[in-house]
Amino acid sequence: MKFIKQFRDIGIADVPLVGGKTASLGQMIQTLAASGIRVPDGFAITADAYWHFVNSNALMPHIEKMMDGLHDYNDLHKIKEVGHHIRNLFHIAPMPADLAQEIFDAYQQLGKEYGQKNISVAVRSSATAEDLPTASFAGQQDTFLNIAGKDELIDACKKCFASLFTDRAIVYRYDKNFDYKKIALSIAVQKMVRSDKASSGVAFSLDTESGFKNAVIINASYGLGEAIVQGLVVPDEYIVFKPTLEKGFMPILKKEIGSKKMKIVYRTGGTVQTSVPVAQQQQLCLADDEIITLAKATVAIEKMYSQEKGAWSPMDVEWAKDGLDNMLYIVQARPETVHAAQQTNSYIQYRCDAHQEPLVVGQSIGQQIVTGKARVIASAHEIDKVVEGDIIVTNMTDPDWVPVLKKAVGIITQMGGRTCHAAIVSRELHIPALVGAADAMTKITDGQTITIDCSKGTTGSVYAGEIPFEKEEIVLDQLPSVPADIMINLADPERAFALSFLPVAGVGLARIEFIITNTIKIHPLAILHPELVTDKKALRTIEQITHAYSDKKQFYIDSLAQGIALIAAAFYPKPVIVRLSDFKTNEYRNLIGGSYFEPQEENPMIGFRGAIRYYSDTYKDAFALECAALKKVREQMGLTNIKIMVPFVRTLEEGKRVIQEMGMHGLVQAQDGLQIIMMCEIPSNVILIDEFLKDFDGISIGSNDLTQLTLGVDRDSGLLGKIFDERDPAMKKMFEMAIDGARKAGKYSGICGQAPSDYPELAQFLIKLGIQSISLNPDTVIPFLMRYK
Repeated sequence: MKFIKQFRDIGIADVPLVGGKTASLGQMIQTLAASGIRVPDGFAITADAYWHFVNSNALMPHIEKMMDGLHDYNDLHKIKEVGHHIRNLFHIAPMPADLAQEIFDAYQQLGKEYGQKNISVAVRSSATAEDLPTASFAGQQDTFLNIAGKDELIDACKKCFASLFTDRAIVYRYDKNFDYKKIALSIAVQKMVRSDKASSGVAFSLDTESGFKNAVIINASYGLGEAIVQGLVVPDEYIVFKPTLEKGFMPILKKEIGSKKMKIVYRTGGTVQTSVPVAQQQQLCLADDEIITLAKATVAIEKMYSQEKGAWSPMDVEWAKDGLDNMLYIVQARPETVHAAQQTNSYIQYRCDAHQEPLVVGQSIGQQIVTGKARVIASAHEIDKVVEGDIIVTNMTDPDWVPVLKKAVGIITQMGGRTCHAAIVSRELHIPALVGAADAMTKITDGQTITIDCSKGTTGSVYAGEIPFEKEEIVLDQLPSVPADIMINLADPERAFALSFLPVAGVGLARIEFIITNTIKIHPLAILHPELVTDKKALRTIEQITHAYSDKKQFYIDSLAQGIALIAAAFYPKPVIVRLSDFKTNEYRNLIGGSYFEPQEENPMIGFRGAIRYYSDTYKDAFALECAALKKVREQMGLTNIKIMVPFVRTLEEGKRVIQEMGMHGLVQAQDGLQIIMMCEIPSNVILIDEFLKDFDGISIGSNDLTQLTLGVDRDSGLLGKIFDERDPAMKKMFEMAIDGARKAGKYSGICGQAPSDYPELAQFLIKLGIQSISLNPDTVIPFLMRYK
């Protein structure tokens, strides 16, 4: 055939002929099918066919005339007029008879391959140019789904040709300096996957926000994938860790249920939106083995592209699950173009201290902070209201909004997830976005000055007014070296990927209390013994939080394991020291159901906390859940860079009993390299440092508690604030004794308290004593290194 090429006969080298999208499908079938990666078969209508259509109908003189009249690419009205006129030329022009026959013959052959007459196909546009891999062209041209029969197929092909001149594509080519006279449009005709009866989504072979290379990010929702791209749903999100996945582990770092209220399904001649039953909304779309299968396929595709390119090539993959055969299929793959082009040896640090409640929160895109005037837009008919420097607030965007989005400094949408249109475009435009920000259009006033803060992980906030912030870009290889390992203290797993780019040696203190408070929210004993909780409201809340789990214990284990694993994976293979939970009784009481299990104490700071809880008859069953989570991270996910730290060990006997208790739950010291560190934060720890280090693999000085208990100062008392000082001579003596004891024992010594972050001179004192690591708050790492002499 002159104008048709079968997928199996094309590869990456055929981009000029069939476009990047179709070339990728052919390459995957050739290269990856043997390893079990399924790609629905089909055929390409080549770029030659596009030129044949254009030339047979003498369209180019008319196209040139219209395009020559377009002088201002910020004139949205003129762009719409030009685009509409050119597309109409394609719509009314007849398909050349020879081309129509070849398309139909290939279509019939595809039907025979699958044993289906009038087989349903997807008709996908695929733009062509020699250097298209440097630009994504995502969403610039149109795709038509559930097309069956000759007439529908030919009509869809003409619409695809016409979509080379959508308003958004005209502007995109201008921005990227592509000549419309040199770009053709190929079409991929591919067997439809019946994801309307199952689920579909996208997968990225890197974290799309931070650029972290070692993660696969999977989004999933019911029905066709357009629901995700259009922002109709907040999809489920799964994160898989690549390095240990390739070693045979099941490192699912995150499983988060999205609000999948709508789905797009097939109807004769097209698609429709329909609601999803509440019970389905509250379930994950994919099982663990399916998540792993998709992650492996995404990694294989990334490797294939990287090998072809001769350099790292992160990928944007579309997948679909067929509800008829329950198989997973890869339906499209393209290079990710944003982070692949931004690999630098610098770190950008934003600082913003907002002392007010946010107007709205949502999923953050872009890791930035911006201030501007809110422009609340109800529909595309109002986009003319937007001026340079505005922050657009709307329900959701679509590809036709691209020209006006270029004027904005930020985007806020009420719907959508991290892979919806608004999120994709904001990354390409290098502006922050907040998606899935419910009620944004009612809580934000048109014309109001607002600040978007997307700098603190995957959850972002919008504040009223102009909030001062700082932005600093640091060239990492220009920072001085320090004769000790600089590590960070970290509590929020959402920040881990972004913070992994800091020039640090790992995490000196991973606090799990944040995970328990913000993700789990429930007292572990209320999970184990709900029959002792009599508050009906609390019981309803517990059921709402844990509804996806019939085994509530597994909810606690999985939620804690995933939070810990995100931190461990971000810094892998660098060490991550995870401190066992160190709530005080008053803090435990604040958890849901906590009041039924925690005593009232006069001084919780030196009460029932730390090591004593873990072997106590009243709490050790809850501690078993914590151990199970840590065991899962190390053994199922392969993250053996985790070390475990025991807080508030009052006596030598306590240390032995906790190590024994952990061993009973599968956390055996030295097994698979497991090290157990002791927080050195009680004077008894320093006085008996030689004895304690016979049982523990090292110490990490907790300067807050050690100062409190050495100087006899309640660290929470404002009256005694002037006395609480880690630089006191008594404290310096304590530090010296602890570090010297670790050195003599040949064991690890570090400090993870607040003091080095607050007092750089104290950090320098500790380095002179020979301390091996100093763990700082993340925002103080760069200033500390810049000041170090």
